[in-house]
Amino acid sequence: MRGLLKKIFDGNHRQLKQIQTTVDQIEALESEYEKLSDDELRAKTEDFKQRYQNGTSLDDLLVEAYAVVREGSKRVLSMRPFPVQLVGAVVLHGGDIAEMKTGEGKTLASTLPAYLNALSGKGVHIITVNEYLADRDAREMGELFKFLGLTVGLNANSLSKEEKREAYQADITYGTNNEFGFDYLRDNMVLYKEQMVQRPLNFAIIDEVDSILIDEARTPLIISGSARKSAALYQQANSFVRTLNKEADFSYDVKTKGVQLTEDGITKAEKFFGVDNLFDLSHVTLTHHINQALKAHASMHRDTDYVVEEGEVVIVDQFTGRLMKGRRYSDGLHQAIEAKEGLQIQNESMTLASITFQNLFRMYQKLAGMTGTAKTEEEEFRNIYNMDVLAIPTNQPITRDDKPDLIFKTMKGKFSAVVNEIKERHQTGQPVLVGTVAVETSELISQLLKKAGVRHNVLNAKNHYREAEIIEDAGQRGSVTIATNMAGRGTDIKLGEGVKELGGLAVIGTERHESRRIDNQLRGRSGRQGDPGVTQFYLSMEDELMRRFGSDNMKAMMDRFNMDDAQPIESRMISRAVESAQKRVEGNNFDARKNVLSYDDVLREQREIIYQQRYDVIVSDNLKDIVVKMIETVVNETVNAHTQDEDQASWDLHALTEYVHANLVEDNYLIEQDLANKKPDEIKALILEKVTEKYSKKEEELGHDQMREFEKVILLRTVDTKWMDHIDQMDQLRQGIHLRAYGQNDPLGEYQMEGFAMFEAMVAAINEDVSRYVMKAQVRENLQRQEVAKNATAVSGDQGKKEKKKQPIIKKETVGRNDACPCGSGKKYKNCHGR
Repeated sequence: MRGLLKKIFDGNHRQLKQIQTTVDQIEALESEYEKLSDDELRAKTEDFKQRYQNGTSLDDLLVEAYAVVREGSKRVLSMRPFPVQLVGAVVLHGGDIAEMKTGEGKTLASTLPAYLNALSGKGVHIITVNEYLADRDAREMGELFKFLGLTVGLNANSLSKEEKREAYQADITYGTNNEFGFDYLRDNMVLYKEQMVQRPLNFAIIDEVDSILIDEARTPLIISGSARKSAALYQQANSFVRTLNKEADFSYDVKTKGVQLTEDGITKAEKFFGVDNLFDLSHVTLTHHINQALKAHASMHRDTDYVVEEGEVVIVDQFTGRLMKGRRYSDGLHQAIEAKEGLQIQNESMTLASITFQNLFRMYQKLAGMTGTAKTEEEEFRNIYNMDVLAIPTNQPITRDDKPDLIFKTMKGKFSAVVNEIKERHQTGQPVLVGTVAVETSELISQLLKKAGVRHNVLNAKNHYREAEIIEDAGQRGSVTIATNMAGRGTDIKLGEGVKELGGLAVIGTERHESRRIDNQLRGRSGRQGDPGVTQFYLSMEDELMRRFGSDNMKAMMDRFNMDDAQPIESRMISRAVESAQKRVEGNNFDARKNVLSYDDVLREQREIIYQQRYDVIVSDNLKDIVVKMIETVVNETVNAHTQDEDQASWDLHALTEYVHANLVEDNYLIEQDLANKKPDEIKALILEKVTEKYSKKEEELGHDQMREFEKVILLRTVDTKWMDHIDQMDQLRQGIHLRAYGQNDPLGEYQMEGFAMFEAMVAAINEDVSRYVMKAQVRENLQRQEVAKNATAVSGDQGKKEKKKQPIIKKETVGRNDACPCGSGKKYKNCHGR
């Protein structure tokens, strides 16, 4: 009865039943398509393309197209997609997420919707987590696509612009999320349309979608330029922090990972740096550096959060255990860690362009994904990406034995038990995969296994280059593999000869991750395609997750019953308590990602406006109308500013004339008397008449073609310069906006309002600068478009951004409210910088 009710109310089951009807139709075509020759099967592609152009929708072509790919796969790859793979393929075409367990053939399933959507001629992107997988899939699945008459491209990091453009012109393009993101940003920094490599973003299929859209969602892609700054303050702050004592001078909160100076610590800081009040506004930068140095020492741990390699601090991805080369912590934290480790402190950088994966992938017309673990994050996928998650049944029933957690009193007892179990299973020849959360844990277990005489492989951030090779061997008889988290993701662990009889692959988890999804991924390495397998997690009361979420009661209970270190508790109740703690952490992380997205959405709207304007400039043959409109806007706003008062006697026509002379026309074009006794609209018309007259003369002198290129040069340079400054200012605003909460103001609301005001100010500044340069600049013979940012670097992640201290405006003399503004605008001080 319970099972029947579950089926009635289970949306997943209902949807799968509907999809099964489509799958049955695909299966029914098999005997018909088997009779076709290779050429006849290939000819179907052109037939589908023609029917699409004539108005047949892709949905209507799905059954026939999938039957063609299924038949082609049998002939080219010697693989026939299972009915469950066809179910997954239908889900992907619908723009949703197919949750398919490890070993169920996600890569092959993706070929069907990729082929179908490529028929539109608009391009399909298949996105993977690393270049090894992109290259492998492009080669292997590419054989099938080429057989069916489609072109395949690989978007690799090492390609030139011409090679990238060719890869993007292909019907189906494989690559990594980082590479597609950076190409999007770089395309919006080019000077000529021919330098762009991407086509409009049409359809993307994301492999390991949870890793890219959830785990890396808060990681922005950044194009940065260098911003030189002294390293001395980082070193001084580091020297000071080394003198502090925990508890007495600073407190560390394990749950929030927050570090704070105590009263004694503040006194020590004031004495050390020779300041009277550490929290005086003039010491904001110093306080910031001390806080980052504290964080570097107290909450950032070597070989867990980062490793030191070839004299550089390299971040370790907390989800995958992989090294994140080129990625840097932001806000000066990376420099603080460099100071802590005694390394050369790298320059901080200025952000020139950035986008989060959340906003990058929401720009596609249609988005789909596949993974082995997505159901736990279903709400986030639905709310943020408008994608449903459908759990696809396995082709063979799962026979893996997932044992309840074993909980030990101390870490020492836990690791001792882990090593004993590995040794016992190894002696029988059963392959063992040991999952760890941190690099240092994997190295500790490795040392213990060496002492126990057990041969093994270690796969962590320090030797990730052998990843695929190590993972592929992990299912062989007698093999023992220690891996951080989900290392080897996307690579199947196939069982060696005789391993099934030994019980399949044994997976041992050495602690629970804060996300259930990561634990499920580790479990999913075993028991693929109905293979036998066993999984077991070993926990201790000293594990970080247990410490953060209330293990004190359980530890007290173990002490009360005099339980020794070798005696574990095996309790479903405790496992449920751990899972509950994980749910709380997942909820916190979801809220954090939503918050990041809310802030990034402010910049997204602005980015889209600027990038569209930039694109229009690049592709347009004639920008005269745009430039003239900008000049009109500037003239209207300037006249309005100088003729605000109802009393004409108080109008500052002299300042207005000075402004027009300084920015638009020469002195002999306009005199103050010309503007006297006229209404504001008449003044605007007169100024515009003079400006248009001069504009026409300039165009006559330069010639039509050179004038058009001159306008383009001015517009591009101005927009790029102002936009880059704006991004930097928005970044600074974002870093300090949380302080508004102390004044009972909503930081996000304040950020939206101020961000909008700053954007409007930037647009006004663009109009003013373009008007001034077009009207006043002298044209050289070698008229060329110039990049505003040279030596720009593309970096994934929390790239250290410059902490630019705002310089005070030094007022050398008192300026009267009705005096001309010292900035040279020609406006009264009260209407310009005196506002």
